[in-house]
Amino acid sequence: MQDFPLTLTMLFRHGAKIHANSQVVSYHADRVDRATFKSVAARTEQLAAALRRLGISEGDRVGTFCWNHQQNLEAYWAIPCMGAVNHTLNIRLFPEQLAYVINHAADRVIIVDDILVPVLAKVVPDLKTVERYIVVGHNDGSLPNSVSYEEMIGAERPGFDWPELEERTAAAMCYTSGTTGHPKGVVYTHRSTFIHTMAAGQAANLGVSEHDRLLLIPPMFHANAWGLPYLAWMSGADMIMPGRFLQAEPLCRMMAAERPTMTSAVPTILNDILRYSESHPVDLSSLRLMTCGGAAVPRALIEKYYQRFGVKVIQGWGMTETSPLAALATPPRGTPPDREIDYLAKTGRVVAGVELRLTSGDEVLPWDGKSVGEIEVRGPWITGSYFAEETPEKFHDGWLRTGDVGTIDEGGYVQISDRAKDVIKSGGEWISSVDLEGQLMAHPDVIEAGVIGVPDERWDERPLACVVLKHGSATTIDELRVFLATRVAKWWVPERWAIVSEIPKTSVGKFDKKVLRARYREGSLRESHSAASPGL
Repeated sequence: MQDFPLTLTMLFRHGAKIHANSQVVSYHADRVDRATFKSVAARTEQLAAALRRLGISEGDRVGTFCWNHQQNLEAYWAIPCMGAVNHTLNIRLFPEQLAYVINHAADRVIIVDDILVPVLAKVVPDLKTVERYIVVGHNDGSLPNSVSYEEMIGAERPGFDWPELEERTAAAMCYTSGTTGHPKGVVYTHRSTFIHTMAAGQAANLGVSEHDRLLLIPPMFHANAWGLPYLAWMSGADMIMPGRFLQAEPLCRMMAAERPTMTSAVPTILNDILRYSESHPVDLSSLRLMTCGGAAVPRALIEKYYQRFGVKVIQGWGMTETSPLAALATPPRGTPPDREIDYLAKTGRVVAGVELRLTSGDEVLPWDGKSVGEIEVRGPWITGSYFAEETPEKFHDGWLRTGDVGTIDEGGYVQISDRAKDVIKSGGEWISSVDLEGQLMAHPDVIEAGVIGVPDERWDERPLACVVLKHGSATTIDELRVFLATRVAKWWVPERWAIVSEIPKTSVGKFDKKVLRARYREGSLRESHSAASPGL
């Protein structure tokens, strides 16, 4: 067999040639741009030539500070295929975190949307390695050493001579959301991304083909938009790029106009669309598949999408460190239709190419659906270390410690009950904050729910439920307690409650429980107490 390198360059050439007429559709405030893969490929070659002229060479990091659109896709291919590293910068990071990751990665050039220039400008004085800024859109000159993206690539000709790369060459990097301490850098190689893309496209997983139109909602800075841009390009699926328009109303308009067959999103966006549909017509009939991940997906949310729209929502599980695909909640063969929801509501079934194990200390636990432990993972697209940082505590005998606690059954279905740092230890027993949140969000008047453990003199810890109610709702805490008591063990039901306007979220849309804990410690959560006993 030929020893042929597994590089993104190979996938890029394939999509450009075989799927030349597939489309990239980019939404902007005043227009919708449409381009074929063929024209995007030509512009990608021009971008690579322009970056080379700026002095970017193999191994150099190039940052992208952009929404989802065609130019970002061009950077997705040009930067790694020329041998440099595409560092996707999270536009929602706090300024000090943003400056940290740019300096830590030693980015030399940053490609930035004009609308995001003011955000980036706040940290420019703190940046130590950035030499040039490339502005997509109008360049007002407010950034030092800046150049217009279109003017820069317009000075180059298509036909870049792509270098022959070793498959273990770094292709892209993304930093974790940094819920504790500084964000950590994960570097994806050409090989890992190539294999991840092939695996995601399997019929057993997403099964994407040129007959699909993919609405790309996950931000391209969030674990490479879950690998979907690479998958769509390889498969020839049209890509619909929503830009900064991620609210329910514009997304629903896009779906009605563009008729996507597949989309993916975090639960908060699916919740927003669901609430919007209560007072507006919403047409999701073109969708054959909707995947949801990034945070636990409440069973009630999956049920409502099927009941209201006839759309099957498949939950996925993974992390920045897993590229991210590790598990998908596809029901097994022979599942009766009325039982499919039992599988769709699980965290996911491990996909081929990923190995999981369940541990408690040094003990490896059985896959019996009952034993609870930390999930550890390994495979060809799983990180083996963090960029320029020693973190031996994150690995265990070559396995990545995910920090997720849960069970695995004999069929390989994972059920995560909590993050290790979020599980509530009450009276010597564990309470799953994730389960409580999911059950609370099944109540028709509850929009969001976040549950944290708080100190208790008798039981060590007890749950505090922070709940967002629909506007104008008259639902009381006592009613929520009664509702919850029919769905979970009696001793799980919280005595402490707080009605809040919103649950704080991380930069990638997950509930940010460290903020809730801080608010509790400082006394800014307006608590209500119940006299009821936990019934332990």
